[in-house]
Amino acid sequence: MTDADIHIPVQTVEEARTLLGPLDSNARLIRELHGVSVLARDGSLRLLGDAGHVQIVQQVLEECLGMMRGGRRVSTQEVAGRLRATLGQDATAADAAGAVERAKAAAATGGPVVRARTPGQQRYLECMDQHDVVFGVGPAGTGKTYLAVAKAIEAMKRGTVRRLVLVRPAVEAGEKLGFLPGDLQQKIDPYLRPMYDALQDLLDPRTRMRWLESEVVEVCPLAYMRGRTLNRAFVILDEAQNTTVPQMLMFLTRLGEGSRMVVTGDPSQVDLPGNVTSGLGDAVRKLDGVDGVGVTRLDATDVVRHAVVSRIVTAYDAAAPRPRA
Repeated sequence: MTDADIHIPVQTVEEARTLLGPLDSNARLIRELHGVSVLARDGSLRLLGDAGHVQIVQQVLEECLGMMRGGRRVSTQEVAGRLRATLGQDATAADAAGAVERAKAAAATGGPVVRARTPGQQRYLECMDQHDVVFGVGPAGTGKTYLAVAKAIEAMKRGTVRRLVLVRPAVEAGEKLGFLPGDLQQKIDPYLRPMYDALQDLLDPRTRMRWLESEVVEVCPLAYMRGRTLNRAFVILDEAQNTTVPQMLMFLTRLGEGSRMVVTGDPSQVDLPGNVTSGLGDAVRKLDGVDGVGVTRLDATDVVRHAVVSRIVTAYDAAAPRPRA
């Protein structure tokens, strides 16, 4: 076993307090999970322990620091959740080297490095690497949208696409658009908020504003897609269970030269009228197995929000009738 002694510089007391937790609760958690000691010394956090485990802890802490310095609010509880998610990772030399490279990438881009936390998420990421059109189907909290946006940003930074187009259908889930204040764009913005949230997590504020203002990143409702052809773009359709069959066909046929598409949705949360078939289920049935199209199905075991969310999804799945497709 090779020991390591690594220092992570912290810029403020608040950064150290968020990472260590109240009464050093996260430091104790790190000790329990990985046998790594964490000491606050002279403007840095000192990690002592087995090299492989130290690198895993270092990766998590530096990712959280990257998010905080990029303008995102990170809670002590989130740091703890990310630490618990590392349980069971193999602390091999290859993992350790990969953790260092990912930490360097996070520092260089000013944002967090996104990685799979479950086998299902890993299959989803691999599917996006291997296919031009990908369907990510599963319940809330499985990272469908977040990972797709992360892949889009990665493709943008590598230069394989020139723009990101993030799309959602503006379908009400109880409330009516007409009752919301403001003009049409202001009425639509709440439906697009999850897209903006993912961008806020994954891009530093300066890059995010520059990309949005220059329309390198476009966030728009599905209705605005008709008649367009999108070349050299990474296009994501979120909440696709709320598309009709004609809308889904219209969206899929926007794919232009050098472009990629990811379609995400949860068949259990259809907000369409009862007599309308969801375009998501229809498309998955027709296109699964078509060359160039990949389908990844996620389930409650892939939920990465609060632990109780997975149990809630499982309970609803057990009690509910089959969703409309």
